Amino acid sequence: MVKRSRQVTNHEQLKQVNAALVYQLIDQNGPISRVRIAQQSALAPASVTNITRQLLAHNLISEVEQQASTGGRPAISLTTNQRNFYFISCRLGRDMIQASLMDLSGQIHHVQQTPIESHDTQGIVDTLRDEICQIRTQYATHKLIAIAITMAGLVDPTSGMIHYSPNHKIAGLKLSSALKDLALPVYIGNDIRARALSEYYLGEAKQCDDFILISIHHGVGAGIITDGQLLLGKHRPIGEIGHIQIDPFGQRCHCGSFGCLETVVSNQALLEQTKELLQRGHQSVLSAEHLTIERFCHAALQGDAVATHLIRQAAQYLGRVLGMLVNVFNPEKILFAGEMIQTAPVLFPLLLEQIQRQTLPSFAGDLRLEQARFQQQDTIGGYALIKRALHESNLLQQIMADE
Repeated sequence: MVKRSRQVTNHEQLKQVNAALVYQLIDQNGPISRVRIAQQSALAPASVTNITRQLLAHNLISEVEQQASTGGRPAISLTTNQRNFYFISCRLGRDMIQASLMDLSGQIHHVQQTPIESHDTQGIVDTLRDEICQIRTQYATHKLIAIAITMAGLVDPTSGMIHYSPNHKIAGLKLSSALKDLALPVYIGNDIRARALSEYYLGEAKQCDDFILISIHHGVGAGIITDGQLLLGKHRPIGEIGHIQIDPFGQRCHCGSFGCLETVVSNQALLEQTKELLQRGHQSVLSAEHLTIERFCHAALQGDAVATHLIRQAAQYLGRVLGMLVNVFNPEKILFAGEMIQTAPVLFPLLLEQIQRQTLPSFAGDLRLEQARFQQQDTIGGYALIKRALHESNLLQQIMADE
């Protein structure tokens, strides 16, 4: 769904917002005619003509002929030029920084990664800058329009400020300002929220305006799309479900609380629980010496008693939290990302049973649980940050100003 999401305070801003609206309609619905754009945007045909003329002049869109359905001259429609513009997408992981060169279609042209040797502010900034500069040098002939950086933690996408990182000592770092010497717009975002938006643009949630993405890795988080919009608080993150307390006397969480969801459902939590049961002498095909999350998931699918017990327990805890989310947001579907989703044939029916037990029948009756499309593409979240920046006009205007 296309919406005007910015508050307009003057005539120049109105022009920018209208240009972004037209570009977004072409990007999401193209090939599309000018007449159709005017109908969907509620803009005057003359305004649409003027805006599309500017977009054509900056090579942001192209005209294409559409086959006439009833004979006569084929109609001219518009589509975005997605492969003429490139950006660098970085994901700041726990131990590695991965960087990709991507175009606006979502195609990845280059991927590289480097280990993080220093986890303080200077070390993170220097490593990111080195990765970005290597790609810029290697692809100097490509038209780069922006840089996107996603990471775990509490991030303000408006200011580019990092308020909290579970993996690095960078709280208080305004990352966008620290990289301003690169002379490209820098967009920062939480990786899970950005991945949810990527699923909406390119993945399993296309044409789905109400869904939730649940990511289970080292932690547990959620990205919530409601009425076609990513749910974001003003300067405050939303979706940190991993820190919902489910057991006041449970394990201590790195956030300082006890019994958070991710202390029982994350990859590490499941492996620790498995080792504990094995040490007690419970029979299993698993071995504590060679235990990985992939082996755990395989054992669960094979009906191993220890793995099945822990999957049932995880489904009970996670399903309880998901039931709350379903009652609040009433999504069409819930997508899941992470290694644990390998157990979907076992996990999903258990989750659905738990959700249905505590939600309104009309909410959970048609609810679908599905695997997210993007499981291994760590930098795909940057694609969503760039698309959103184009659709909300600031990046679009900068591209047009630089031409």
